[in-house]
Amino acid sequence: MKVTLSALNTSESSFTPLVVIELAQDVKEETKEWLKNRIIAKKEDGGAQLLFRPLLNKYEQETLENQNLYLVGASKIRMLLGAEAVGLVKECNDNTMRAFTYRTRQNFKGFDDNNDDFLTMAECQFIIKHELENLRAKDEKMIPGYPQAKLYPGKSLLRRLLTSGIVIQVFPLHDNEALKKLEDSWYTRFALKYQPIDRIRGYFGETIALYFGFLEYFTFALIPMAVIGLPYYLFVWEDYDKYVIFASFNLIWSTVILEVWKRGCANMTYRWGTLLMKRKFEEPRPGFHGVLGINPITGKEEPLYPSYKRQLRIYLVSLPFVCLCLYFSLYVMMIYFDLEVWALGLHENSGSEWTSVLLYVPSIIYAIVIEIMNRLYRYAAEFLTSWENHRLESAYQNHLILKVLVFNFLNCFASLFYIAFVLKDMKLLRQSLATLLITSQILNQIVESLLPYWLQRKHGVRVKRKMQALKTDSDATLYEQVILEKEMGTYLGTFDDYLELFLQFGYVSLFSCVYPLAAAFAVLNNFTEVNSDALKMCRVFKRPFSEPSASIGVWQLAFETMSVISVVTNCALIGMSPQVNAIFPESKADLILIVVAVEHALLALKFILAFAIPDKPRHIQVKLARLEFESLEALKQQQMKLVTENLKEEPKESGKEKAT
Repeated sequence: MKVTLSALNTSESSFTPLVVIELAQDVKEETKEWLKNRIIAKKEDGGAQLLFRPLLNKYEQETLENQNLYLVGASKIRMLLGAEAVGLVKECNDNTMRAFTYRTRQNFKGFDDNNDDFLTMAECQFIIKHELENLRAKDEKMIPGYPQAKLYPGKSLLRRLLTSGIVIQVFPLHDNEALKKLEDSWYTRFALKYQPIDRIRGYFGETIALYFGFLEYFTFALIPMAVIGLPYYLFVWEDYDKYVIFASFNLIWSTVILEVWKRGCANMTYRWGTLLMKRKFEEPRPGFHGVLGINPITGKEEPLYPSYKRQLRIYLVSLPFVCLCLYFSLYVMMIYFDLEVWALGLHENSGSEWTSVLLYVPSIIYAIVIEIMNRLYRYAAEFLTSWENHRLESAYQNHLILKVLVFNFLNCFASLFYIAFVLKDMKLLRQSLATLLITSQILNQIVESLLPYWLQRKHGVRVKRKMQALKTDSDATLYEQVILEKEMGTYLGTFDDYLELFLQFGYVSLFSCVYPLAAAFAVLNNFTEVNSDALKMCRVFKRPFSEPSASIGVWQLAFETMSVISVVTNCALIGMSPQVNAIFPESKADLILIVVAVEHALLALKFILAFAIPDKPRHIQVKLARLEFESLEALKQQQMKLVTENLKEEPKESGKEKAT
């Protein structure tokens, strides 16, 4: 028997605040009352059935200055039912992983009616976010008090409130005690050690834990490339024929590390339960809009939007815009080469030390321009992808990542391909690659961590002074925490972090036979990146909402694609080397055929390795197969039970007919 929310009491007089909603200062009272009623209303009435109150002082009076700050929480029963609704997977007493249900809650390890730690704070905040995002308009034509803020059936209320400026932001609160423990075991003591990935997952959720797990894994995987590349850089710089061994190792390395990561990722996500979470029928994303209707697959009421309209937007607007941006990127690249020619001519004419330093200036300027263009394009790509109106968050992310990856790949690597295969200037290629790699790493460290941290420290000092000036009698700990956190920057997700690693992987693998020192610079950067990203997550940005993830998603495919391209580029570069060309002085056709044959053989080896290494360890495969078998058996028993009940009913019906 399925337990429903309406059958249980999910209200509490007091609750632990988990999420903060900040409204604009001039929001009308009728709007506040309407929003409150929608949040606390029962699910059957279109509400979220959550707990909601303003930020209070200890006399239970609204704090005047912060009357537009509201706290959201939920009762324990509501959280458990929410966990069932979102499909959280937990470990059972028999050590298997199963989808949590309220009816069978006693079968799960660590559950106790008097224990509030069964669900992590991150999971509770994810449940609240899910419920708030799925508050949708039904009969309302507009937001009360704001006739210009139109509503129509199926529109996400939270999304409309945010775009109308009525709701400024929604964010989860930090748990200061748990955060301090996490920091002590993570980054406060600088040492070469493994990160506490399970603790990171418990506090920030699976998506962020997987990023830090991949960052750590990728950094350690780069060490063999750095160690092998260093002597090549120091002793055999111009002997390109010796780089065949290094390029071949690069091929095997790039394939093996990605396949081994998939196995490690499967281990982690099975332990966390996200590998088993059902993602086949995702809920519509908050930004999705359309006419309210019935989903023919799930039978649920949700917004519907014609697929052909989305395709028209993609091919008639988004695609031409992306092509225009790519053309502009190539135009900027040609300006960079004009600057290189100018600097080289100036150096040849004067030959001074000052002009030799000037040779690096065009590359540095171009690296800075690339970073600026990448960030500007990112905003445009987000707007276009949102405008395309994708139903699922996964589809939205895939289209956004595709747009950004194509532009970033061309923007960052087009100049290197041009130098390598058009200008054929290996010295300039090494110089440009080193300058782009090092400059981008320095800029990312400054923009992503150091600058936000400095701004946050300044804001923290201002808040403390303000608190002392107010001399308020409010609950100072919660009051100060909310005021401090609401002014923090918003963490926009792992997109930029993965993108940085993707581009770094490109710099290391695409031209490894020309600049083998790239891996060493990447390792040095990533050791500091782990600590700066940890600081950023804990002290610079608001706590992000937890998001369940079973893998790094489309980024796995992006890295694998980059490794395939690296095989082609390294084979072509070795084929262009003077030593290899000297072997075929007469026939260039034979050289091209041999290079292509070697490239195909290496690609075949790469795909054989990828096929030979299973994506999931054997014990995980067995557990997944067993769960599938048990599910089929349970379904079979349920069907047999129904058949048996129907057979019992038949004699009764036939007896009634005879009596009649």
